[in-house]
Amino acid sequence: MESASAPREHAINKLAELINGIKIAMLTTTDDRDGSLVSRPMGTQKVEFDGQLWFFTEDDSRKVDQVQQDRQVNVSYADNGANRYVSVSGTARVVKDRAKMEELWNPVFKVWFPDGLETPDIALLCVDVEKAEYWESDGKIASILQFAKALITREEADDMGKNERLQLK
Repeated sequence: MESASAPREHAINKLAELINGIKIAMLTTTDDRDGSLVSRPMGTQKVEFDGQLWFFTEDDSRKVDQVQQDRQVNVSYADNGANRYVSVSGTARVVKDRAKMEELWNPVFKVWFPDGLETPDIALLCVDVEKAEYWESDGKIASILQFAKALITREEADDMGKNERLQLK
């Protein structure tokens, strides 16, 4: 008998596998001034994925203002070499937990935070993942052939790879 948490655990494990090794994600928020969507590159912190994504930020940044107005965000990942694309939806919140920052800190971050963890406005942005969708294909040649076939026949491609939705909440 499968436990109630098994589907969530499967989704977490699958999502962890999909985003592993992709260093930069695009974080999309809603602009609090005009309601348009705004995306920017962010470095996902290397930590075992448990349903939350972590990013270092400045607590006085526009993205933080936007998250405080509308917590719903999207984080997208792309690994062109592996033909893998992931769209993650969730709610974001600002976290100023020194212990968590110490756990996630990497000296490379001094490029953005010259005073390290002593940077006055340093914070974490935590995204509690609710759901995700991914697309991946077995190889470029197979995908290109399916795409070309669809263009020539004007019919939907038979198999462009795998597409699945993952529900975490």
